[in-house]
This record gives sequence, structure tokens and C-alpha cells, in this order.
Amino acid sequence: MVLNAAVIGTGEDPEQRDRTGYAMAYRHAPGYERRDDVELVACADIVPENALAFANRFDVPKGNVYEDYETMLEELEIDVVSVCTPPSVHADIVVGCAESGTPDAVHCEKPMATTWGDCQRMVEACDRNDVQFTINHQRRFGGPFLKAKALLDRGEIGDLERLEWGEANLLDAGVHLFDLCGFYTDGTPVKWVLANVDYREENLWFGTHNENQGLAQWQYEDGVTGLAITGEADGLGADVVGCYLRLVGSDGVIELGVEDGPDLRYRTGDSAWKTVDTSETIYGPQTGLARAGVQKLFERVPVVDESRLDKPSFHERSIDEVIESLLEGREPSIRGAVSLRATELAFASWESARRQGRVDLPLDIDDNPLEAMVEAGVYDVGVEAE
Repeated sequence: MVLNAAVIGTGEDPEQRDRTGYAMAYRHAPGYERRDDVELVACADIVPENALAFANRFDVPKGNVYEDYETMLEELEIDVVSVCTPPSVHADIVVGCAESGTPDAVHCEKPMATTWGDCQRMVEACDRNDVQFTINHQRRFGGPFLKAKALLDRGEIGDLERLEWGEANLLDAGVHLFDLCGFYTDGTPVKWVLANVDYREENLWFGTHNENQGLAQWQYEDGVTGLAITGEADGLGADVVGCYLRLVGSDGVIELGVEDGPDLRYRTGDSAWKTVDTSETIYGPQTGLARAGVQKLFERVPVVDESRLDKPSFHERSIDEVIESLLEGREPSIRGAVSLRATELAFASWESARRQGRVDLPLDIDDNPLEAMVEAGVYDVGVEAE
């Protein structure tokens, strides 16, 4: 059985690295291309030249290039859809796909949506229409993160007591870390969140407000706590934590993405740090010497598709989870309900800032607290941070 896949929101430039568009479709597409049981057959983008450029790159038939995704779903038999548009339109597109009766699975980029109400609406629509819904929390499939989970599960640092991380912000970048925290706590529900944020300069990521700096604390029902520090300026975010993510146990520590250090290390009690070789960074596989040598050979004798020799990226592994869970009839590890818990922590942090106090979960709002505060003039936007 070969599944038909399509992409909604191709983006403009796969090498673009600003905060208007990462062209994430160019990271999803190879995940479909590398599989023998999937064919990428269509794409849609409101900018026709962007869709055509994507189609040329991935050999999508010209007749299957659309401006309107709804027309695409009406005219073609599509099994799996990747939604790679800006987050502000994720919800309407995901709900539209679920209610169209066409795809069996929808795989959406993070963050889920720009309001908490829309996040819930997406999950409810897909559940109601029996559509598999997943969010691209690809880091769950990375070597460093999986090996850290193995270390934790076999008791190398005792019982988990606290999670600490530093990133640019709580939603767009931080939701990956909230999701990883859920991974390491085996989905244990969160009881409460206490946070504060500052927004002195306009900070739009793909059209959505994100704080300039923030501090959040939360507690799981089993007593494990979390601490997040955000901001991009020197002395904020990861600069404070000293790594991407830290797991603190009753008898040791695991660190991932150590600044100027290894991607995974741990120590037990007062022992010295032990570095774990993962052959991958926290962002993806590394090209080894052997792979580089083979690549040079294929430049002279291109007898096979050299991309098949690459270790799959984390994004490609995420696509594997989407396809294999669909074919096997099981719940994917990155399903919408799981991603909802991670996203709730970001919105709950902003809601705590709005209420100026602790927020108990589940979250009882529908809007975007940070956006509401910015629009209400709570923050003096335009004042440079000292």
C-alpha cells in the first residue's frame, strides 16, 4: 500500500533563517520522499511561485500544484497532509482538513496555534472526525534525548526531581522543551504554573508575539518540578542554565546540549562527568568522516541516490512515526493530545504573568494572554531593555 501525501504551506526559501518563515515544508518533504510506502503527490500555497518552486524541487506533478488547499483536497485522494504554514492559520487549516473527509492523518508544525482555544479546537476536530493528528515535536526522536531517557529509566541519577532549561522563549522555541519535559516525566499531569515575562521590544516569530525574557516554574502531580529561563540577550536563557536541558535526580544529573561541551553527559553523586557519544547533536545527525568520503565518491560516480546513505534527520524520523502509526493503527507518540499538554504550559506561563499569580491546571482560558497584554498596553513596547 502506497499512501499519498501533500504539503500545505510550502514557504519561499529553504535556506531562509529569519523569523518570517523557515520553509519547514522543505524539511517535511524528504521524510516522505525517503519512504517506499509514501508518494508526495501535491502541494498548496497561497503564493503560486512558492508552490511551483517546491513542486520542482520534489517532483510534484504540475497539475497537482494549488493555491487553495480545500480545492486540492476536493480533487485529489490524499492520505496524509503536512501543515507547514505560519502558526496563526494552523487551526483553521487543520480543522478544515479534518472536516473535509479526505486525509486520514494531519501532521502539523509547532507551535500548535496562537490561542489556547484554537489548540483545543484542532484536537477536538480531528478526534471527532477520526483523523490522526500529530505535531512535529521531532526532538523526541533524537539520539541525545533518547539516550538521556534510557539513562533516566535505568536509574543512573536516582529519582527525577527537577527539570531545568533555557531557550529564547516559552512558546515557539520553548514548546519543544515543554514537550521533552513531558517525555521525561512519562506524561504526568502538571498541577500548577507560576511565571512572569517581559515584552519591551516587539518580538514576532512567524507573526506571533513571544516574550523578550521570562521565568517559569511548574510542578507535576508526582512532585517533580520544572524551571525555565528564557531570553536571547547575553545572560538570559541558555546562558543562565548552562545547557539546553538539565535533568536533576536524587543521586545525579543529566545535561543535554552543554554550552561549549558535549551534547549529552551525566554524573552520579559526586563522580566526574561521563560524556555519552551519541553521534548526533541535539538538533540532528552529524556527518562523519566515512559519510563524507562516500559523498566524494558519488560526486564522481553517481550510481545510487546518495541521500539514502544519510542518517534520517529528526524531522524525517517524525514523519516515520506519522506513517508507521497510521499503517499500524496505533496512537503516535507525538499525537495532538500529548502536544496539547506541552503547549498548555506555554500559555499557562503567560496567563500566570497576566494574573500576577499562580495558575492551576487545566487552563481555563481561550485566548492568548501575551497577545492580549500587548494589545492592552500592559508592556511599554519599544523601550529598549537595559
